Amino acid sequence: MKIKRQKQARSALNIYKHIFKFHEPYLVLADGTFCQAALKAKIQIKDHISKYLNTTVKCCTTRCVLAELELLGNEMHGAKMVAQRFQLRSCSHRNSPVPAAECLKSLIKDHESGRYFIATQDMALTKIAKTIPGVPVLYVFQSHIVLDKPSRATENHIKAVSKEKLSTSEAEKKSLKLMKEDANIIHGERTVKQGRKRKRAKGPNPLSCKKKKKTVSNKKTS
Repeated sequence: MKIKRQKQARSALNIYKHIFKFHEPYLVLADGTFCQAALKAKIQIKDHISKYLNTTVKCCTTRCVLAELELLGNEMHGAKMVAQRFQLRSCSHRNSPVPAAECLKSLIKDHESGRYFIATQDMALTKIAKTIPGVPVLYVFQSHIVLDKPSRATENHIKAVSKEKLSTSEAEKKSLKLMKEDANIIHGERTVKQGRKRKRAKGPNPLSCKKKKKTVSNKKTS
């Protein structure tokens, strides 16, 4: 079962890599709910994801996530300690923090700031992430971190890209065909022009111009 999960995850990773231009180290944007679930399951987040996906990752979060965990008090103290070890990604809420879900939503929509995996147990945030093409979702299940299958929005985007490539390929084929036809016409005209050579007047056959041999007559002397 573990091997099957890894194969499915790495297959999905290839989609995000080739279609959506993800690259190593992959950025994993985690919220407090994910950190709390990983802590309870005794999961070392970075090591676990790296082994699971067989790649390098960089775990990150935002000030809004840390501010929310601070407000939740002792109940989420452990999750806050985990999140504090992650790289902080800049958001537009530095002076006035917003709920973690709202902050992370703004980052995954803004592709200029990077391509993120979203790591969360929040179903509302997961639902939002699945409406955006090319957003991989990670979550904790039992004692494992799982990469969710590509969303319908992601699949539809892939189909649209494939269709566009196919139509472009067909257009290129037509252009090449027309170019070949034009080349054949030009080549044909050149052949015709080169074939119209002026005929030279043929001289007489050398064999017919041979001189006749003189016949010597032997006269009898009387």
